[in-house]
Amino acid sequence: MAEIKDPENTIIITLRDGPVVIELLPDVAPKHAERMKELARAGAYDNVAFHRVIDGFMAQTGDVKHANMEKDYNPGRAGTGGSDLPDLPAEFSKLPHDRGTLGAARSQNPNSANSQFFINFNDNHFLNGQYTVYGRVVSGMEHVDKIVRGEPPANPDRMISVRVAKDVDENA
Repeated sequence: MAEIKDPENTIIITLRDGPVVIELLPDVAPKHAERMKELARAGAYDNVAFHRVIDGFMAQTGDVKHANMEKDYNPGRAGTGGSDLPDLPAEFSKLPHDRGTLGAARSQNPNSANSQFFINFNDNHFLNGQYTVYGRVVSGMEHVDKIVRGEPPANPDRMISVRVAKDVDENA
């Protein structure tokens, strides 16, 4: 795993093939970074499916309402829900949607991001300035690359657990 410089602003997503370490960018998108930490600490992202995974583009997840594969999983509605928290205002920046960056998923309304996010498989610069970038994968991208493709995938992969690095016991 990568060296973790700021444990309070680092997320560890456990996937089937191993851990993915994400450096959040609170200086760029403070509300989005805070939301991810809040939902991770509540366990809301645990067992949530990757409901939309497009080869050469991105892997989308984070529908805590309809995509929890251990509780009320609804593949037909996965991707249509969020959390019980209010939507977030857009926090657009000059950061490009490069391979491994985390983007806030939303509807047509730029201020509708809530809990869903995507990880870019490739540089997707056509998204620049339209979707909030609030993190980047610093290790484990090889595990992201193995996520099962589909819209939705027939047998989707899931985030087994999502934790803030500061909260993870080093001896666990």
